[in-house]
Amino acid sequence: MEPIRVLLVDDDKDVLDMMQVALESRQFKVTPVAGVADALRCINTHTFDVLVTDQRMPGEADGFTLVSAMRSAQPDALTVVTSGNPDKQAAMVAMVLQADEIWEKPLDVNALGELIHRRVSSRKGSTRKTWDTVTAILESHATSIIADWLRRLKQDEILGRVQLDDSDRIAHLPRLMQDLVDRLRVAQMPTNKHARISLAAAEHGMLRYSQGYSIEMIVDESRLLQVSIFHELHNNLNRVDLSTLLIDVMTIADEVDSQLKQSIGGYLNHARSVPAA
Repeated sequence: MEPIRVLLVDDDKDVLDMMQVALESRQFKVTPVAGVADALRCINTHTFDVLVTDQRMPGEADGFTLVSAMRSAQPDALTVVTSGNPDKQAAMVAMVLQADEIWEKPLDVNALGELIHRRVSSRKGSTRKTWDTVTAILESHATSIIADWLRRLKQDEILGRVQLDDSDRIAHLPRLMQDLVDRLRVAQMPTNKHARISLAAAEHGMLRYSQGYSIEMIVDESRLLQVSIFHELHNNLNRVDLSTLLIDVMTIADEVDSQLKQSIGGYLNHARSVPAA
């Protein structure tokens, strides 16, 4: 039987040496690393069953950076974060990143060794469950997002008074939602350089002009769409991959804002093209 492979990371050489000796005495195959950069290279080039990393290390990156990297590259590995002063904030970060354990220093190496043996030998290294991306949730719940938006719109004091069939109110939304999903698939950073040309948004603005909407009403429609999208994400928060949630939320806000600008542009262009009475 092959030994359990442990990536051990700590910037304190004395602690690193002590932990290496203690774990190797329990028949683990230990790769000791003193910094985040070297640990990241190890994660990208070698396979491990366990990551044991100190929380605080010099530089901007820390142990939680390694947890995130290990989670992405080797999702079945057990991840243990150690800290000389664990606090509620650290525990929250560990939970968000789905670290499996956070242990206080000085470590009980016997207990840690037993934990590693138990988890790995029973093939229960990481206890993390499979998470859905924001993109997947929006795509699979587009119908309920549109229904929620329509309900909120009808409750709005001004928008609710507009005499339109439901089909006319929501006609543009499936295409706008698809544009949003497509944007999330390609955008790495929430910046305008990734904003998409949305024919649906421009056509929506032109249609709303002919239906008697004001620009302020179009803005309110867009605001309600963001509310409905974030409401759906909140309802599925226990399924969302939290490691990308903030970037995805920023991307959503940027894309909806871009669609709003294009709707207003279509509205104004159509207004200029209509002959004065």
